Amino acid sequence: MKKFPNAFIIMLGAIFLAWMLTFIIPQGSFERVTDPATGISRVVNDTYHQIEGDPVSVMDFLLSIPNGLIGRADLIVLILLIGGCFYVIEKTGALAQGLGKIVSLVSGREGIALIAVTAMFTTAGATIGMQEEVIGMMPVLILFSRALGYNTFVAIGVSYGATVLGSAFSPMNPFAVLIAQKEAELPLLSGSGFRLVVLVIAFIVYSAYLLRYARKNRVEKIALDTDHHKMDSGSFLILSLLVATFGLVTFGLLQWDWSFNELSACFFLLGLVAGLLGKMGINKTGETYIEGFREMIFAGVIIGLAYSITLLLKEGMVIDSIIQGLFGPLGNLPSGLTGVSMLLAHAVLHLPVPSYSGQAIMTMPILVPLSDLVGLSRQVCVLAYQYGAVLMDMVVPTNGALMAVIALGGVSYDKWLAFVWKPILILFGIGIVAILVGAYTGF
Repeated sequence: MKKFPNAFIIMLGAIFLAWMLTFIIPQGSFERVTDPATGISRVVNDTYHQIEGDPVSVMDFLLSIPNGLIGRADLIVLILLIGGCFYVIEKTGALAQGLGKIVSLVSGREGIALIAVTAMFTTAGATIGMQEEVIGMMPVLILFSRALGYNTFVAIGVSYGATVLGSAFSPMNPFAVLIAQKEAELPLLSGSGFRLVVLVIAFIVYSAYLLRYARKNRVEKIALDTDHHKMDSGSFLILSLLVATFGLVTFGLLQWDWSFNELSACFFLLGLVAGLLGKMGINKTGETYIEGFREMIFAGVIIGLAYSITLLLKEGMVIDSIIQGLFGPLGNLPSGLTGVSMLLAHAVLHLPVPSYSGQAIMTMPILVPLSDLVGLSRQVCVLAYQYGAVLMDMVVPTNGALMAVIALGGVSYDKWLAFVWKPILILFGIGIVAILVGAYTGF
């Protein structure tokens, strides 16, 4: 049996497929208006029309690779600096000592630790839409998982998978719910009670699935080199600064409108301080940081390649045609079925449009009038977008964060799909039930 293509080859294949689609799908466009206050360009409903534009040339196809890397430069820098930071902290011995302490505390209660970590990452996804930030933490998370006797799939499931769960079912994700509600002209954070109930249900079901899988697929525990399991004052201070940094960046994202650059700056400083506190010295800290960069380069390249797909589809002027083809026929369906169909259409659209915030801006101006026409509430329209678009971040190969995470875990895409298809179907089932309940209760 031939080996399944790695993440790099899959991304190149997806880019080539996107280029081919620009010759197959008719070119089309919606009219757009720019909000002078925010600078965001919004689609005007019922303005789709086919157009004739220049085809995407071979040179445009080739240029999409470097342009994709340039277009995601801020995110790639974040991944490099977070990865380098954690690499430095790991080399100080602080992480091993801290993880060793936790492992000894939860010995015999590994299931509780699994649920606690899942809850932590679910909360991060629900509050700040965390996903890409997990990439730099993957080596540590895999080490922690193995120390508990769990495999790499569990490590990815309780971290990246949990952030996707939290982001999708969140009552307050600023990059999904709040953007969609603003586009739908709904009060921000309205309907949070219903969303929170569904989030809790989804979390319980997902955690139960992971716990069952983890217990049935245990691996041999690895021993951590913890310097005789004693945490010195320097390691304690380093880990305390790590926790404080996460608190600071979370507050900055929520209250100060921070972006990736501010996060990068915070973790860059943390890495330098950690190296000095770990008595590595200036030169050794710098050399270790560089080694950490090397570990993260491939993940950064995957992020850039994923963005190349979007650039090609925009250059070929076919994204609006895809949106029109997916959502145009839904106006003739009953309201409840319209909501479910919106979810499925959003799931399909997320393949060529892996940015769920961008997907909200592109689709909500089209779907809100459609919802009003068929008697579907705008809140349910937002739910269909949330569940359909964001949950797909767990499976679509055009999502750079997913491909980077599984690449760092040494997991091929086909094996990841074999692991994740059951929980993702369960979560979609929960989302569909929530949409039907919302549609027929007037949510």
